[in-house]
Amino acid sequence: MSTPSSDSLPSPALLAEAMKRAVKRADAALDAVLPQPDGLHGRVAEAMRYAVFAGGKRLRPFLVLEGAALFGADPDGAARAAAAIEALHTYSLVHDDLPAMDDDDLRRGRPTTHRQFNEATAILAGDALLTIAFEILSDPATHPSAEVRCKLITRLAQAGGAQGMIGGQMIDMLSAERAYGQDDIVLLQRMKTGALFEMSAEAGPILAQAGADDVERLHSFAVDFGLLFQITDDLLDVLGDAATAGKAVGKDQEQGKQTLVGSLGLEGARREARRLAERASQTLSLYGAKADALRALPFELLDRTS
Repeated sequence: MSTPSSDSLPSPALLAEAMKRAVKRADAALDAVLPQPDGLHGRVAEAMRYAVFAGGKRLRPFLVLEGAALFGADPDGAARAAAAIEALHTYSLVHDDLPAMDDDDLRRGRPTTHRQFNEATAILAGDALLTIAFEILSDPATHPSAEVRCKLITRLAQAGGAQGMIGGQMIDMLSAERAYGQDDIVLLQRMKTGALFEMSAEAGPILAQAGADDVERLHSFAVDFGLLFQITDDLLDVLGDAATAGKAVGKDQEQGKQTLVGSLGLEGARREARRLAERASQTLSLYGAKADALRALPFELLDRTS
């Protein structure tokens, strides 16, 4: 496959504007669906909101919203689906940061949820974010078709469960005491990080009741995007600084975790990231200008600092 010329790549300005819109729409949807801190149990709602509104690029909602727009799905329903996925993603961050897992003190430039509140509250907030994701998707406000809602629920459960994100986290936790080959590391990354990106990209065509070929193209795009994201995240852990990244860096090597950066080396990892960005973008080229923001996103990751 030939490398795209700079003239053929979508405009970074177009992507920046689309990402701003996605953040605004996702945050509005999250604010509407998350409980307000009220009553004797209000502390858990406060912790949920603290975790969710800590910032972040909202990449998963962006994939949902842009995929939905690509196929003409209802934007309000898409925003709800995006909020559900972001809630589940945030639960995973809250739990990953706990002392029993990665034991992190900083997330997106401020104290992690268990540091701001306490461990028990963070666990409950994570549990509540996980469960509310399925409550959102099951509501007819997300889509009038029960079949569509069930597809979304099933795919989110698969992406977030033992064969997806949780399974990937288990492999990652064992990596310090086992020797993994490159294929093992790719499997780890696809499950831990990629599965939720894949579901996010598929959500748009599912909401629009598009064809199986469209779902598969968005899935293929997200497979490459997810691996690219993890490579750049691992590069950030090696080369970044905590102040810019908004989280601790250097922890992968300290904890003995195995990554594609460790397997391929810095330059090899950078080459693989570029290859994945090019292939992901090319996968959606047949949709023309309507997919420009999605096609630009992989290249945005190549120079990420946070």
